[in-house]
Amino acid sequence: MGKMPKKAKVITIASLTVVLALTLFVYFHFFFVYSSGVNAGDLNYFQRQGVVFKTYEGKMIQSGFKATGNTTGTLRSNEFKFSVTDKAVAEQLMRCSGKRVELKWNRYMGTLPWRGQSQYVVSEVLTVE
Repeated sequence: MGKMPKKAKVITIASLTVVLALTLFVYFHFFFVYSSGVNAGDLNYFQRQGVVFKTYEGKMIQSGFKATGNTTGTLRSNEFKFSVTDKAVAEQLMRCSGKRVELKWNRYMGTLPWRGQSQYVVSEVLTVE
């Protein structure tokens, strides 16, 4: 085998660089855990939905106080929308509608159709009250 022509070498290096960059982008955007934490609140709803990919989706209401403007504090609620990929966790949450729950989650930069509609994916139910 002879030497590779200069043009072919440049194309090969450029192709490998593009493939590597694309691989890194996909990994960090869809599979790298950007952050993780725990949220507590009242489980508003939890459901299984989807046309092609059936995913588990839920919403939790977190209440708290927030100072806004000249007022000393106002009651406000935050919504925490999340997805669940683990069927055992999903079955546990199906029985918790209206209850106060504490959920452990991982946040990803992007969503995948089979993982759910939210960047927040719950991995564990810590407490149910």
